Amino acid sequence: MKKIIGVFTVALFLAAANNASAQNKFGHINAEEVVSLMPEIAKIDTVLRKFQADSLNSTLTSLVQEYTYKDSLLNKTDTSKMPASIKAQYRQDLENLAYQVQNWQGISQQIMQQKQAQLYQPIYVKVKNAINAVAKEKGYGYIFATEALIVAPPSDDILPLVAAKLGVKVPANRNTQK
Repeated sequence: MKKIIGVFTVALFLAAANNASAQNKFGHINAEEVVSLMPEIAKIDTVLRKFQADSLNSTLTSLVQEYTYKDSLLNKTDTSKMPASIKAQYRQDLENLAYQVQNWQGISQQIMQQKQAQLYQPIYVKVKNAINAVAKEKGYGYIFATEALIVAPPSDDILPLVAAKLGVKVPANRNTQK
């Protein structure tokens, strides 16, 4: 009798475990697509363009002007009366400025990426929180990033659910491939 109760108990636990795993639904989402639908993106893009025009481009202009000025001091004026230490400092400054101007594209790209990450951070947090909320509300045990999957088990596209949670409209003609 004890053996039958033991087998029955083990079978009950296995059935419960199997039932729990069957309730874990699979979903997938392209979070970048959700981010692109957010209304704040247009404002952020405007801020980034203004930042590039006002800060990055004006900094490059300033660097070029400073380079031109110091170059003219060394090459177009009489430097024989200039102390050697000042002449050496100007040459060093000129080398540093030349390096900055030559590498400005890479430097400005890094600065722009940092600014973009700073501005997009609250949107990514909002989207992540919405994904977590939808997963919890709808009983999804696993949500996969669509762009990271090559092969995956059948799953639901939760983008429309997350978009609704965020109050943004999903275009009717969007690509729904997994």
